[in-house]
Amino acid sequence: MSDRPAPQRTSRPRTRKPASVPASPLARTRRARKIAGLLAEEFPQAPAELDFTTPLELAVATVLSAQSTDARVNLVTPAVFAKYPDAAAYAAADRAELEELIKSTGFFRNKANSLIGLGQALVERFDGVLPDTLDELVTLPGFGRKTANVVLGNAFGKPGITVDTHLGRLLRRWGLTDATDPVKAERDLAGQLPAAMWTEFSNRAIYHGRRICHAKKPACGACLLAPLCPSYGTGPTEPTVAAALITGPERDHLLALVGLDAEGLPVGTGAGAGAVT
Repeated sequence: MSDRPAPQRTSRPRTRKPASVPASPLARTRRARKIAGLLAEEFPQAPAELDFTTPLELAVATVLSAQSTDARVNLVTPAVFAKYPDAAAYAAADRAELEELIKSTGFFRNKANSLIGLGQALVERFDGVLPDTLDELVTLPGFGRKTANVVLGNAFGKPGITVDTHLGRLLRRWGLTDATDPVKAERDLAGQLPAAMWTEFSNRAIYHGRRICHAKKPACGACLLAPLCPSYGTGPTEPTVAAALITGPERDHLLALVGLDAEGLPVGTGAGAGAVT
């Protein structure tokens, strides 16, 4: 037996390597469904964050949300909805009055054009009623596939994938698509998930993108999806640093899912190794 003293062990935090990017369509499908399950744990309830009571109201709110925040739009829409209760009211709107009401959402002249045009198109072509098919919705002023899918999924209860900037970014970070084109990304995800999951997956992923997986600095070290993510390490991996980046009313719940308290420390252990290791 050697007389050499045993080497001293040093405590080093374990690091997580990024998950590999799925190489096959089947592997991407499996990852998409695992991610769907984790998103459901993060956000069991994930309704659209725009306030509305009718399909037309959601359509209007979605048009106004372009280059704006949902919170800002929700401050504006009560007065808009009260003044313009139906398609005919938008069709006959005084442009200056409408622009003044929606001015704080930005790009108000273009948005006023879209809303007046939307009202006119609905009156002239659809008896004043918002249609409930993708093919018809995308023919309306102010509507693209994103807006149409928001309305289909959240107002009509029909499956829709909403590829906004958040969902597009996350699909690429998760290795579920290589596409930067929203339509291509939508089709890739549609092939990975059953239609019944499309709307809830979209909403939950958008919540995840707004609260956790930020564009510039994602909270990698406090993310429940870290074990599945090829982009792990894009943001801070140290849990207490990452925890400070998580926002929204669900913050305590999101941190608890990865074993962290509100300060970003491991629950019950004080300062030390992180929850995601």
